[in-house]
Amino acid sequence: AASGEIYGLLGPNGAGKTTALRILSTVLQPTSGTATVDGCDVVTQPSLVRRRIGFMSANTAVYDRMTAWEMVEYFGRLYGMEEEPLRERMEELFERLQMQEIRDLLGAKMSTGMKQKVSIARAIVHDPPVLIFDEATSGLDVLVARALLDAVAQLRDQGKCIVFSTHIMREAERLCDRIAILHRGRILSEGTLESLREEHAQGDLEELFFELIQQHETAAGHRAATTQATGSTAS
Repeated sequence: AASGEIYGLLGPNGAGKTTALRILSTVLQPTSGTATVDGCDVVTQPSLVRRRIGFMSANTAVYDRMTAWEMVEYFGRLYGMEEEPLRERMEELFERLQMQEIRDLLGAKMSTGMKQKVSIARAIVHDPPVLIFDEATSGLDVLVARALLDAVAQLRDQGKCIVFSTHIMREAERLCDRIAILHRGRILSEGTLESLREEHAQGDLEELFFELIQQHETAAGHRAATTQATGSTAS
């Protein structure tokens, strides 16, 4: 995934999207293989990776007893930001994300949409080059989800590299510059929306997705049957 693009991980629940993103964010260590973020290895240089990423998911929590301002400030300090640059950055973010009216509101009194704004600000306060969104719109109403997607698009336009996982086809079509279709931990196909449609001769992303999954399941079933038959013959 490159700077200035949104790279979509598209797949059903259980496909491995969250596992992949947990590896990239150093929460989970891979059992094999390698992964790098902005040139830093997730296993051997985890602290450097964490400085270069912002992470947000549908389960990102907001502390009930902290105000929006305190919450974002807290994470800025965790990233080692000095007081004056942090204050200037927060003023910019609160203005851009239209958060001035909630800056002194406690987390316990925030609506879902307000909490999502705070979560975005928390994830980008240190101005990381890479942002990871793990099914961040799951469970949101239409208006809040739309506002979040608009914010993600703006971050892409600012040159950020964004990895965006979803199982919602409309989100992938609207946002992603490139898409990887993931199933059972494997990428079945990857490319721009246009190239995927051309490669698979299917104009509808949802139909393309289901056809790929079905083909993969059929192939897996054939392999399992062949293995079982070979084992029976050998015995």
